[in-house]
Amino acid sequence: MDSINQEVDLNFHYEITTFVYQFLHKQKMKRALIVSTSTIYGSSYLEYILPEVKVFFGDKKNIVFIPFARPGGISHDDYTSLAKEKFAEIGLNIKGIHEFEDQEAAIAKADGFFTGGGNTFLLVKQLHELGLMKAIKYAVENGALYMGTSAGCNITGLNMKTTNDMPIVLPSSFDTLGLVPFNMNPHYLDPDPTSKHKGETRETRIKEFHTQNNTPVVGLREGSWLEVNNETVTLKGKLDARIFEQGKTPYELSSGAKIKF
Repeated sequence: MDSINQEVDLNFHYEITTFVYQFLHKQKMKRALIVSTSTIYGSSYLEYILPEVKVFFGDKKNIVFIPFARPGGISHDDYTSLAKEKFAEIGLNIKGIHEFEDQEAAIAKADGFFTGGGNTFLLVKQLHELGLMKAIKYAVENGALYMGTSAGCNITGLNMKTTNDMPIVLPSSFDTLGLVPFNMNPHYLDPDPTSKHKGETRETRIKEFHTQNNTPVVGLREGSWLEVNNETVTLKGKLDARIFEQGKTPYELSSGAKIKF
């Protein structure tokens, strides 16, 4: 009986130790680069952010590109070629997810991901239909690096309800990766007091979102990005971010500050 009890104790100790190790290891590994836009005024595709991309991915060899957002209707192949050319400038290689026969296996084996911008509705629809949304989330939460621009930025939040894009298709779910505990609004634009345009502003649209949802929203201006290290989220770039919380007056967050809700 003593030997049985001892075996049970050892097994219990092993399971607890394994759980604690996996929990701590997982917590230490989540890293993401959440970028408002791939291109800023006066520069070419990814040019301004390439130095950060090089540092972020380091010597990672197996980077998978997600081209499903298809900006302007560009093909998966052409979009991948564009991204591949820019990554090659900093000594990195990427391969489009559509090029893999077994896409779930490719996600599981990847060292990192880059999700390009375009239409968020189309991106989210494809990821859900192919069963890749949860696969990418699991991979990133267990060590794979994630970078997303524009639509790829949108899907790092809890859901895609604060996208600026037209609903050209209908996803099975608006839920996204949930790498951060809030929603994103990339390409955030401030109201122009001199403009004669009388349509709704971004701030108005986000306020509408908060009549039906309590998820905080980060308005990320072009040229800004978020750096995620475990549960620490830091605003980077030269510009402040606009923060929206339900029932509160929107406020500014300075570059270099941590985002906490």
